[in-house]
Amino acid sequence: MAINVNTVYQTVLLILNKEQRGYVTPDEFNKVANQVQLQIFERYFDDLNQLSRIPQNDMDYADRVMSLDEKISLFRRSSTVVRATDLTGVYRLNTATFNDIELQRVQRNEYYNIIKSPLVAPTEKQPIYLYQQNQILSFPLTVTPINIDYVAKPTAPIWGYTVNQNTGVYLYSAGTSTQFELMESEQTEVIVRILAYSGIIIRDPSIVQAASAEIQKNEQNEKS
Repeated sequence: MAINVNTVYQTVLLILNKEQRGYVTPDEFNKVANQVQLQIFERYFDDLNQLSRIPQNDMDYADRVMSLDEKISLFRRSSTVVRATDLTGVYRLNTATFNDIELQRVQRNEYYNIIKSPLVAPTEKQPIYLYQQNQILSFPLTVTPINIDYVAKPTAPIWGYTVNQNTGVYLYSAGTSTQFELMESEQTEVIVRILAYSGIIIRDPSIVQAASAEIQKNEQNEKS
């Protein structure tokens, strides 16, 4: 189950207002919430990279990899695209296939060397592609459409609202809101990280320090 954006915002407001420390507007919250979700999302891949350096006989290795894989699986997608499609929303491209044949990804300098030699020129049975400016350029040109497997960028969370014309109070609007796409187990982490940014917004160093300390403690616990 995804994290409810209204639950997070109301919790943040409750903590900030408990001692009348300040207020974070919906627009400020939405910007911070998106930044926090991206930070947590990108950390999954950093953690996987670090785990790859740990000897695989480590007792916790498999469990930690499985946990990260489960979190990343929420963002795995498959799609069919034509050559040179703008792949907006793709965070990491995993594989590209044509007629069940996987295309080999090459760099621009490799491509120039390949096309100079008829012996290794790309064919429909040995296709290649460049991935640049968020587009797949497949070769030969007849290799299209292409099936891709990728990790998508998370959609930005939005606390949608209307404004009470009499009181000026912001009212939650579920119909115009977008929920966090992270697993529910990340809710506390999301709230703490948003509080850290909120402390900067309302200029309260104590909030920043407390939230930052909690983030550091959580990160140490995850790696211990």
